[in-house]
Amino acid sequence: MNTDKNTKNVYELENSKVRSLLWKYFLPAFTGVVINSLYNVVDRIFIGQGISANALSGLSAVFPIMLILMAFGMLIGMGAGVRISINLGKKDFSRAEWVLGNSFILMIIVSVIITAIGFAVKDPLLHLFGVAEDTMMFANEYLNIILYGAIFNVVGFSMNNLIRSEGNAKIAMYSMLISAGTNIILDPIFIFALNMGVAGAAWATIISQFILCIWVIKHFRSSRSVIKLRASNFKPNGQIVIYIITIGFAPFSMQLAGSFVQGLYNIQLVKFSNDIAIAAMGIINSVAMLIVMTIIAINMAAQPIFGFNYGAKNFSRVKETLKISMFAATVIAVIGWILVQLFPEALVLAFNSNNKELLEVGTKGLRVFMIALPIVGFQIIVGNYFQSIGRAGISALLTLMRQVILLIPILFILPNYMGLNGVWYAGPISDIGSAIVAAIFIIWEFKKLNTKIALS
Repeated sequence: MNTDKNTKNVYELENSKVRSLLWKYFLPAFTGVVINSLYNVVDRIFIGQGISANALSGLSAVFPIMLILMAFGMLIGMGAGVRISINLGKKDFSRAEWVLGNSFILMIIVSVIITAIGFAVKDPLLHLFGVAEDTMMFANEYLNIILYGAIFNVVGFSMNNLIRSEGNAKIAMYSMLISAGTNIILDPIFIFALNMGVAGAAWATIISQFILCIWVIKHFRSSRSVIKLRASNFKPNGQIVIYIITIGFAPFSMQLAGSFVQGLYNIQLVKFSNDIAIAAMGIINSVAMLIVMTIIAINMAAQPIFGFNYGAKNFSRVKETLKISMFAATVIAVIGWILVQLFPEALVLAFNSNNKELLEVGTKGLRVFMIALPIVGFQIIVGNYFQSIGRAGISALLTLMRQVILLIPILFILPNYMGLNGVWYAGPISDIGSAIVAAIFIIWEFKKLNTKIALS
């Protein structure tokens, strides 16, 4: 075990100024997640501009299934990450390494299972998610290749989160830069130079994920890591596995719900419009992803600070981290909202510049869908906070409130009265309702933190 590294990271999490520490962790997290978001965004730009709007629709239709793969990565990566941070806060390094070993085995097992199930159900799933015959060929071509690389996706994404949880934010950033940079370089080569089309985009993605997978495994076997990946910790421990799954359930449910909801969006878009509306939704998702992932970067910066200091019972630092994170997330959300409302046409044209219907539908959809964006930022932070301190139930409730409990009924009902506009308005109406619930929980939590601070 690298004692010097342990001492430095523990001291930093326990004593450095919260604002400075958040900024230090945010910069590499931001660079990593934004670059990583370009996996899907760059694929869509190249496909939309270089092939056709139908190809873009096919790629967008696969997005719900991609979210399912990410969900399992979050289940393990986020769940294990919280447990590692809390154990490091307790100075229990051997327990943290045991969590790492068990989580690695879980990643392998889950990857194999979801690959097998994915191939068995992909065709009916694509039909269920609203894929029409003229886009099915593109969707299937992309998905077949992506499923072969599911193990690289899950292991790479999950273990990179564990690198961040041990306080190595810069190394986690380098991981994303290497992986996403490879994807961005390979995309035009495979799609255009080798004339592989949609399949080229898929191969570029899984090759870059393979490189990420090798990189993160190598990290946990090197002197740079705080904790080590050891074969002796591969033996499953029931309590650790349950801890990982229960804590990871909130982000897992969020992604799984997001997949289902995105599929439902596709169904409603086809029902009340056509395949062009699905392409427009793909563009909207890409723009939203870049904004939301910036807020997620704040979550990634705050998570080890929350977990460590909560485990160390340093509640004043927990409260300070929470307040700063909520403020920063709201600022980012407001800036994103202003850009979307002022320049929607330019954002749509970046993905496809030769389809007037797509420009018209996408511009209106983008403006309406993002209208409640300013109140989304703090909700994301609140959900992450409860997850980071081990209260997965509240985190899952807040997530499901926005993604399922409110959104799904609205998405079923509103389009019957408003048509396509009802599909676009369902999201912001759900955001407003869930923001009220999140505000109630966080006011209650601040009162509890104040009591704990007074007693400490």
